[in-house]
Amino acid sequence: MKTILSSLALISGVFSFAQTFNGTSGNIQDNQELVRSVNVNGLPASINQTTFGLEQVCLSITHTWDADITATLEAPDGTQIILFSAVGGDGNNFNGTCLRSDATTSITTQNAPFSGVFKPMNSLGIANNNQNPNGTWKLRIFDSENGDEGTLDSWSITFGNDPATHQPFSSSNLPIVIINTNNQGIPDEPKIEAQMKMIDNGWGNINNITDPANAYNNKIGIERRGSTSGDFPQKSYAFETRDVNGTTIDTVLLGLPEENDWILYAPYNDKSCMRNIITYKIANEMGNYASETVLCELVLNGQYQGIYTLMEKVKRDDNRVNIAKLLPTDITGDELTGGYIIKIDKTTGSNNDGWTSNYQAADNSDINFLYHYPKSDEIMPQQADYIQAYVDSFETALASPSFTNPVTGYRKYSVPETFIDFLILNEISKNVDGYRLSTYLHKEKDSKGGKLRMGPMWDFNLAWWNADYCAGDDHTGWQYEFSNICPGGWQAPTWWTRMLEDSWFQDELKCRWTTLRQTILSNNSLYAQIDSIAQYINDAKDRHFEQWPLLGTYTWPNPSPIPADYPGEITAFKQWILDRTAWIDANIPGTCHLGLIKEEIASLSVYPNPFREEIHLSWFSTGISNTRIKLFDLNGHELSTLEKSPVYGMNEVKLGQFPGSLSSGIYWVEIQEGTSISRIKVVKN
Repeated sequence: MKTILSSLALISGVFSFAQTFNGTSGNIQDNQELVRSVNVNGLPASINQTTFGLEQVCLSITHTWDADITATLEAPDGTQIILFSAVGGDGNNFNGTCLRSDATTSITTQNAPFSGVFKPMNSLGIANNNQNPNGTWKLRIFDSENGDEGTLDSWSITFGNDPATHQPFSSSNLPIVIINTNNQGIPDEPKIEAQMKMIDNGWGNINNITDPANAYNNKIGIERRGSTSGDFPQKSYAFETRDVNGTTIDTVLLGLPEENDWILYAPYNDKSCMRNIITYKIANEMGNYASETVLCELVLNGQYQGIYTLMEKVKRDDNRVNIAKLLPTDITGDELTGGYIIKIDKTTGSNNDGWTSNYQAADNSDINFLYHYPKSDEIMPQQADYIQAYVDSFETALASPSFTNPVTGYRKYSVPETFIDFLILNEISKNVDGYRLSTYLHKEKDSKGGKLRMGPMWDFNLAWWNADYCAGDDHTGWQYEFSNICPGGWQAPTWWTRMLEDSWFQDELKCRWTTLRQTILSNNSLYAQIDSIAQYINDAKDRHFEQWPLLGTYTWPNPSPIPADYPGEITAFKQWILDRTAWIDANIPGTCHLGLIKEEIASLSVYPNPFREEIHLSWFSTGISNTRIKLFDLNGHELSTLEKSPVYGMNEVKLGQFPGSLSSGIYWVEIQEGTSISRIKVVKN
């Protein structure tokens, strides 16, 4: 049915009229899509963004828990425009809600019930592409969850002389990712087949959306990802690279090591767009693997989606979690002992296969371990029994009266240095999910020094002053004591509380923190990383926040006060780091016996650490004086000396010629330039 709002007139050869077409109602059911069509006729044969086109879409929906709903308008030529998705949280209803691209308020920033005029998530101007509007227009309503149903009460589309406009995304200094699903919706699972292009003309060059796809141009399998973040309007995706036949194939993407499992992470509620990136970079500089990342901008089905982070998925691989491949036939002897990846996480959906610890959290809630590698549907019974028994032995040793004994206590089953690094990163960032969610552990074969190691680091989007619950915004207090603040729900194991009763662990923690605070965790180093990323995305962030107008508004769970703009976000980020590190400096336990730390060498890092055969040392040098590098054992005996003439800037040496054969254990690497001297502890497997 159609309603003429004003009669058709021809003025100076230009059509002048507005016309509204009303659609029909229908029932909205759980996990189903309601499609309602309206036939448009009698309009000019072409709609555009200047003289005549689509102006407005209005609808009324009765529904509880609005965030379950995604509303999409589909034009006769197949163009799809997401009007809204995952907005309104647990609020109810859309009452006479009209979507216009010239509205001053975005629907993504408002609360239910929605009544009035709002800017849609995607621009209506995308449909004003010179297509013939006469034909079938569709409104698609999808309810993504169970338990809340409702009705589409009414809806309409209006065409007129004030058409919606759209400024297409054309270029970026960031790599551009273009995905086409042929207008298929991307489900939570399973993966659907799509086509992906990547454009990357190299650092410092501009990438144009019309440039050849020089970084990737082939099929992918893609699905949505994320638990809580799955409800955000900007979606994160997991995908696998495939060849022309649809077969999974390892591929280098944007310079990252070859693999086939990847993630496009959407930093929707991280207004800095960098919290994960910074954390993973620090973890790698500390000598612990964490996901490599690349910032990019995403176009999905012709529509700009904002800034994304291409990330390596946590996976057993020589270039990722570098542990032995565990075959189904590896069910006895040394072959059974590794490698494994497990995690502490929510038991939701398909992410629920594992076991419950014999030791509870401080509030007496259960701790659940989940199989990650091998996957739950691939792990053999003997392997499942083995890793469960090993973790139980570790926890039992930690709980025993003799837990501090280096031979029979928790150190028999673990590499405590990785627990120290894990604590430092979760504490400096006050990660509200730390220790209790997305917490990975892995174990290598016994013949390769197989003990429990923490990591890789994962999921820090709610860290670094980005959570307004459970004291996540308070720069004081220890995050490992989470149950003291927020009892109930998902809790952290008591491992770190117990380890900190060991004076050896305290002292090792103190020394590690002291060394890192004068190098990669110094305030100046952290600020430099933040400033570098902020500068890199300076142009892209304007497009991102035009697509997702979140600056100055509350987005769950951003703490208050909410900065008004992006520079304010960066300033608040730095101020919190200053306050947090000062508190840890004043409160971290232990005594550091190094006694040799003077002026530290800038940007000093050693990797890999722990190492097997050789280690790489990198540092920033002024190039004024020679660099002397020494290796000591824990008793202070000098084992090796190397002298190098450095150049100004970053320098690197490979240390592999050690006297004799170093046995497994802990050593110190010392580097000295003039009066500057630093020591870093290294572990030989």
